[in-house]
Amino acid sequence: MSTKRVTALILLTTHAAYASQQAVQSTCQQIASAISAASAVYYPSTAQDVGTILQILGTSQTPFGVKGGGHTMNPGWSSSTGVQIAMSRLSEVNYDADTETADVGAGLVWDDIYSALEPYGVNVVGGRVTGIGVAGFTLGGGYSWKTNQYGLTLDTVQAFELVLPNGTVSTITESSNPDLWFGLRGGFNNFGIVTKFTLQTFPQTQVWGGVINVIAEYANQVNAATANFAANTTDPKAAMIMSYDYTIGSLLMSVILFYDAPTPPPGIFDDFLAIPYLTKDISTRSFLSLVQSAPSNIEQGDRGVFNTVPVASFSPTILTAVQNETTFWGAQMELLDSSLLVTYAVEPFLPSILTHGADSAYPPSRTARFLPLNINYAWSLPAADARVREIAVASAATLAQAAAAEGQAVQGAAWYPNYAVAGTPLADMYGANVQRLSAVRAAYDPQGVMALAGGWKF
Repeated sequence: MSTKRVTALILLTTHAAYASQQAVQSTCQQIASAISAASAVYYPSTAQDVGTILQILGTSQTPFGVKGGGHTMNPGWSSSTGVQIAMSRLSEVNYDADTETADVGAGLVWDDIYSALEPYGVNVVGGRVTGIGVAGFTLGGGYSWKTNQYGLTLDTVQAFELVLPNGTVSTITESSNPDLWFGLRGGFNNFGIVTKFTLQTFPQTQVWGGVINVIAEYANQVNAATANFAANTTDPKAAMIMSYDYTIGSLLMSVILFYDAPTPPPGIFDDFLAIPYLTKDISTRSFLSLVQSAPSNIEQGDRGVFNTVPVASFSPTILTAVQNETTFWGAQMELLDSSLLVTYAVEPFLPSILTHGADSAYPPSRTARFLPLNINYAWSLPAADARVREIAVASAATLAQAAAAEGQAVQGAAWYPNYAVAGTPLADMYGANVQRLSAVRAAYDPQGVMALAGGWKF
């Protein structure tokens, strides 16, 4: 290729990028002159302003992202090369003691809600660690410390305030709009932008629990305790997360224990408490204190990827396979980026958790529950992006094969969309619901406005 041709291509590319940037800036100026004084460009304060913004973006066909808590790992899901709508000013928490519900804004993280409701002695079914956004978590499912008792977070929603793609603000309930009600419960932002959730509340006392960190020498004991808990614990107030963490050439196991009362009955957590530990922070405490006890924000500012694989149970065989994946890929990826952190989180739940809710976009079937294993890699070098994402996909496939080889009936099991890596087929998450969800999307967004935003798209 001649030097002139290379120069021409560079100039054309630069011009196209400049023109695109100018178009986005023009759209932002149009938004600024159209929304109310309560809001600012990118930061709407009312549902009506979100509607105005959506109308402008739809007319100009400008790509956009909607950011609630910003916890999603998939590039372009809550970020955008166009306009980002940050929901942080939609931050109300209003508790109604008569209806036992709380109206919560879509810009909140769960910490904010737990803190606001604590004086009333009530709580909601929400995120388990600090910094998790309300909106994406709820619209994608929502596995909580209280899920064994009350179901997924989406099972506790009483109403959605939804800005439709045409800018109309509507309150969506099961009786008012059954098709949108179905779609919003697991179907994310395909049908508009949710600006407020009405959530069922439940009584809340102090809780018991916290974090125990254990070195690799005691991995067999941690695996045995976890397998025993997953197979034999039937108390719905008891829950846990066990993660394998690999960084700087070492394996560490982190166990978060939870009991929804000031003191657990004897026996439930004894196996864990008997294991020699590196650090331990277990006590009777507020719910918010427990949520904030796990340092889940240590990856903030890093590059990251999530993936998942559904399993029927966390048997000793599966736990060994997860541990092996952690150490194998941790050592391999450390060669790509020495700052890498590899985490595989094991999340047991009771078989009954899906009986607390009704037909919803996710899960596509409630006849059997599957457990959402979380794969999470964090790193700093952009050059490692493609390879790390390839490994996240390969590792999930290996663990799916391990579950099938053990005889677990995981064929066709739904992958949890809040954890699934970009590129996961919709059918793997939504099964037979894909066609129904596509029809609902087409009915309420015939112009494809929400297709301009990131996320899973029907």
